[in-house]
Formats: sequence, C-alpha cells, structure tokens
Amino acid sequence: MANSANPLVRTVGIVLMVFGIIFVAAGATTWGMVTSQLSDENITVPDDASMMAGKKVSGPLTAYAQADIINQHALKASDGLTYAELGVKATEAKEAGDEALAEEYTQQRVTAMNGSFLRASLFTSVLAYGVSALVIGLGILQFLAGLAFNKLASRPAAPYAQGYQQ
Repeated sequence: MANSANPLVRTVGIVLMVFGIIFVAAGATTWGMVTSQLSDENITVPDDASMMAGKKVSGPLTAYAQADIINQHALKASDGLTYAELGVKATEAKEAGDEALAEEYTQQRVTAMNGSFLRASLFTSVLAYGVSALVIGLGILQFLAGLAFNKLASRPAAPYAQGYQQ
C-alpha cells in the first residue's frame, strides 16, 4: 500500500526535480548564450594554432585554442617578454637615456596588454562553459535524486518508522 505518511519525502522529491529542471535549463541557456556571442564575433582560429586551426570560435575548445595562439603571437611580438617584463625594460631604457628603445618596449607592452585582454575575455568564455556544464550535471543529479525520493515516498514505511515499539 502507498504510504501517505511520507508527504515530506514526496515534497522534497518534487522540489529536487523542479530545481533539477531549472538547473539544466539555466546551464543550457548560458551555454547557448556564450556560444551565440562567440559565434557573432566571427573569429577563426589561425592556421598556426596548435589545435583547432581554421575552426570558427564557437565553443570551449576553440575559445581555448584562440586564447593560446593569441598568447603565442603576443610573446613573439614582444621577443618573449611579458607585459610586466616589458614595463621594466621600458623604464630601464628610459633611465639609460635611450628614448627610442623605451618607446619600442612601450609599444610592445601595448601589444602584450591587448593580447592579455583578449585572452582574459576568451578564458571567461571557457570558464562560463565549465560552469554551465557543472550546473547541467548538478541539475541532472538533482532530478534523479528527486525521482529516488518520490520512489521512496511511495513505499510502505518500515515498522520502526511507523512508531513500532519493542
């Protein structure tokens, strides 16, 4: 016989299932929005990238590949120096009286800074994909837990749960 004495278990199961559906929908919506925004930028991973060369940036792997190649290009343009290192070099050149070299380092620093900004934006997209996948996974688990709770709520309670006294 069905146990109507477990309304809390049934309610918790329903709440878990509802939140599971909401989580899956929210994660999928976020994934779709990020994909749409990346696709609208019409970015193509350059041919010299180590992976995904020639692919349109529209997902986590292509966004990561694009961020990686931007870093490689920025380092090549700055002779392997980072933004911070270029600042030190520009200051040293200026203090040594070599304004032309200081200006060259400053221009390389601008290139490194732009590369860093672009990489950060792409890595934000990669992070958003990861969080979306996590939320979708948690939503599926919540929904399944809700199903299990509802299955438990429909079973007869064990004697000790019904106030059984020895």
